[in-house]
Amino acid sequence: MMMHLLIRGKKDGILCPIPSHSLYTDSMVLRGATLVPYYLDESRGWSVNISDLKKQLDGARAKGIAVRGLVVVNPGNPTGQVLVEENQCEIVELCKNECLVLLADEVYQENIYTDQKKFNSFKKVARSIGYGEGDISLVSFHSVSNGYYGECGRRGGYMEVTGFSSEVRGEVYKVASLSACSNISGQILMSLVMNPPKVGDESYPSYRAERDSILSSLSCCAEAMVSTFNSMEGMTCNKAEGGISVFPSVRLPPRAIEAAEAMNTEPDVFYALRLLESTGIVVVPGSVFGQVPGTWHFRCTILPQEEKTRQIISRFNVFHEAFMEEFRS
Repeated sequence: MMMHLLIRGKKDGILCPIPSHSLYTDSMVLRGATLVPYYLDESRGWSVNISDLKKQLDGARAKGIAVRGLVVVNPGNPTGQVLVEENQCEIVELCKNECLVLLADEVYQENIYTDQKKFNSFKKVARSIGYGEGDISLVSFHSVSNGYYGECGRRGGYMEVTGFSSEVRGEVYKVASLSACSNISGQILMSLVMNPPKVGDESYPSYRAERDSILSSLSCCAEAMVSTFNSMEGMTCNKAEGGISVFPSVRLPPRAIEAAEAMNTEPDVFYALRLLESTGIVVVPGSVFGQVPGTWHFRCTILPQEEKTRQIISRFNVFHEAFMEEFRS
């Protein structure tokens, strides 16, 4: 909906991270706008490189594109990183100085698997450095559909719109009201997410036990997958700090790339299809999310139960060894 309000035509653009969920890139196509991509820095744990971001912004403006907003996904999807506060401050400063609307996708904020980092909302970061309503326009997204609450099943969410005039907020509500059928179950679940049981409530012990069990299991699965992928020939995988997926890089043999090209298929798609045919394991090729040209990735979820994850890892190992041997130069 915010894309609809921000975009006026093909000369308007939004900065979107690469790799990122196709929701944003597809929205650009749907609205007839210009996608202005910026690459996340894989060598620095998928962080946002501010100098590269500014370069992309200036380059788009030099071509006559009116860049109106910046999408940031934290924790990352599909990359699983959690941004450090210093990086978030840089992003906030850029948006303020360049008059960009900051679109903060924060739907995985509860799914954090590292003690070295914690989730900070962009609103909190902006306020902590002294920026109020009149200084920066910010839209924050949260959802019950993602994270451990809905477990990618139930649908419901909200956005908080700050730093806009009352007239603009009125238009936002007007567009939201066009939907004739309210998502009652989603609204109920979202209210429970925002008001969970508290210490002293009768349900708090069981809530806390189930919550901790789910997050602990996801953390174990993420750690096992990252460790396994890093042990495989030609693969590297950054630590999964949050979210529900890992995004390893795979260096495919030249013969595998040639075989893919002969089938008019992207090499990572070729790898993913061979994996599916051999093992029944489904991964999403990195080309779906975007990636630095000449690199190949895939997204693998960490949602299966720990026992199933061990089975997946075992099958994956066997497949990858056979695949690399088959296409070895």
